[in-house]
Amino acid sequence: QVQLVESGGGLVQTGGSLRLSCVVSGRTFSSDDMGWFRQAPGKEREFVAAMSASGSVIYYADSVRGRFSISRDNAKNTVYLQMNTLKPEDTAVYHCNAVRFGTTVPRMSYWGKGTQVTVSS
Repeated sequence: QVQLVESGGGLVQTGGSLRLSCVVSGRTFSSDDMGWFRQAPGKEREFVAAMSASGSVIYYADSVRGRFSISRDNAKNTVYLQMNTLKPEDTAVYHCNAVRFGTTVPRMSYWGKGTQVTVSS
């Protein structure tokens, strides 16, 4: 059974930083491209960042490029999202998911609970 457990969210001021983590179980994590997505209140879920299984290919949404950094530790079945210079518009629930190879499209219909990030102005 697949499980995605996100953590690390919280309340920060504009310009602050947070590091999110997502632990994956029930899949061969080291073979999966992984991504981060977010959903703000009243909006559709959107892509944030993705990294290939080997870590050699990385994609970022234009809105976060230069501020966010995705990384992974295959030994720990964990993907990370370092978020710097946070803005109020980054406020959302953040989720991880496997992504279809070479794309930014979520692979699974299952989603974890996510972790809430709130950036105050």
